[in-house]
Amino acid sequence: MTHPETDIQDDEIRVIGHEDRATPEAAFGLRPSRRVWGWVAAIVAAVAAALLGWAMWGGVRAVDEAAHEGEEIGYFEPEAGGGAVDTVRRACEPLGREVDSLAAGFIEVRDTTVNDIPLRICIPHNAELTLHVGPVDRRDPGILYAAQAADIRRDNRKIVGAFVLRGEPLAWGLSKKGYCAVVDGRITIGVADNSPLFEQATERGGYFFRQYPLVSDGRLVENEPKNKSIRRALCDRQGEIMMVDCSTPESFHDFAQALVDLGVVNAIYLVGSTSYGWWVGEEGERQEFGVERSPIPKNTSYIVWRRR
Repeated sequence: MTHPETDIQDDEIRVIGHEDRATPEAAFGLRPSRRVWGWVAAIVAAVAAALLGWAMWGGVRAVDEAAHEGEEIGYFEPEAGGGAVDTVRRACEPLGREVDSLAAGFIEVRDTTVNDIPLRICIPHNAELTLHVGPVDRRDPGILYAAQAADIRRDNRKIVGAFVLRGEPLAWGLSKKGYCAVVDGRITIGVADNSPLFEQATERGGYFFRQYPLVSDGRLVENEPKNKSIRRALCDRQGEIMMVDCSTPESFHDFAQALVDLGVVNAIYLVGSTSYGWWVGEEGERQEFGVERSPIPKNTSYIVWRRR
């Protein structure tokens, strides 16, 4: 008696098991259950929702920042700045001479030429840097140097960029990345999107303003305005703070390159062209520059060096 299920001929092969095991997935136990598919779908949905939320948050944040800053088109210099160009820094001897700390404050003025650009260098001695908003009193005997600092907006005449006056914030904004901070008498000139020195100036009764960056860590910083004009800068030349201007119309690039070649490490722009100001020399001589206009916008700001 033969049994079909057990009798196998020499030329036959029998597959043992249920018919649905014939597929490779079933043979190796790889067929996913409905529960597994449910978990996969849930994970995919969660990842998609997270990516969508991240994209929307970034977009909202960008819109909020743009709305907060507004279009800060300058009244004196209308365009924004660019990037840095690598240069070689070299050690330099101080430009200013040694002065007795008990001597009366004054501005030492030196004239030089760099890259065929005539430069006037104003070095304060026994003086402290402050900021001022509004007309400066020319009769104030304590003022040794005054020059316009931050720009004002063309549309509403408000100060462009973050600005702190004796601990009081008067403006916010990051359209110009160069900054000068005076906190506890210490002057810092630099370039940054955000600086903790803004908060420190607010907390400690200091000063802070923003302008075009010209030199950052010894490197020239390119700026978009391509016109030529009388340029002026507030500079840190390896720890020596000074103001430098050119007596001939120059581009931002050429002026900044002259500062780099002068040995300046960090520098920001001061309103130049025909803006009005003055300095007082060692003998009490007073030298004015620019054109005095009246009236001036009420938010016009100045750096002011005063006798200690």
